[in-house]
Amino acid sequence: MPNLNSQDDNSNRNSLQDPVSLNVGGEIYTTTLDTLTRCRDSMLGAMFTGHIPVLRDNGGNVFIDRDGKVFRYILNYLRSSSLDLPDGFSELALLRREADFFQIRPLLEDICRYEASVPLSLRGGPLGAMIVVNVDSKVRLLHFNLRHGPENYELRTCSVRAFTADLFCTWRAFLALLCERFSYRTAQGLASPRPCNPMQNRLKLEWVPRPDKLPRDQYDKQRYRGLAVSSPELAQSDDIMSMHRNPSDIADMQGFLEELLKVSLAEGFKVDLVTPDSAEILNCTSLRLVKC
Repeated sequence: MPNLNSQDDNSNRNSLQDPVSLNVGGEIYTTTLDTLTRCRDSMLGAMFTGHIPVLRDNGGNVFIDRDGKVFRYILNYLRSSSLDLPDGFSELALLRREADFFQIRPLLEDICRYEASVPLSLRGGPLGAMIVVNVDSKVRLLHFNLRHGPENYELRTCSVRAFTADLFCTWRAFLALLCERFSYRTAQGLASPRPCNPMQNRLKLEWVPRPDKLPRDQYDKQRYRGLAVSSPELAQSDDIMSMHRNPSDIADMQGFLEELLKVSLAEGFKVDLVTPDSAEILNCTSLRLVKC
């Protein structure tokens, strides 16, 4: 443990000059006051403008009792206002924690953008994780009254196809990703699906595309809902980071399986088993994928 000496506010202000030598968790860095005070409302900004007393070790370095390895990325960000991380960077959660501790809001926002752009497979995840998908569809005959005017109704009939997809995944984070990508289209707007049980790794999707012959009000009356898939893009509005979604409707099971394969293959999964015919993957009734 270094022998630390604190200074009062006046000596603190007078002693802070370029270059500034830092001891962050045992890692030594040399930088400038301009870099350290780039975000004035951060904790570093307060420390190096004299509003918070600093500690020094025996070597005269300003001592900060935080993780020293990821601090280099914080310094680089303050110098360049750009989040430059190496490929396969695996300490994102730690970097986010440190950015939150130092209260560097622009860095936190850029970390959110970075996380949204990096596949789960590059953020870690268990090799050998498995997805099992069972799909089914049934045709139902729907009778409804079509209103032409007061006391004037016509009995109509149309067929609707109800789709069901039961998914099991040993990697719960991937199910969370699916809940972000897929959404139900309801009379109230888009709604995210939810796992069957928060304690289980299962997700069940049920949807009924609206046939052209079925009026919207009758579709909503039956409480049917469609399924849509989104390609999320981060958009910033004032201070709020939000997901901008451009949903496309999924009309049939082939469309669902195609989108599921796009997401899962991008996250490092490989097709392991297709039932009944491996040559007809988009017409399968059961599918198994394994993360390699």
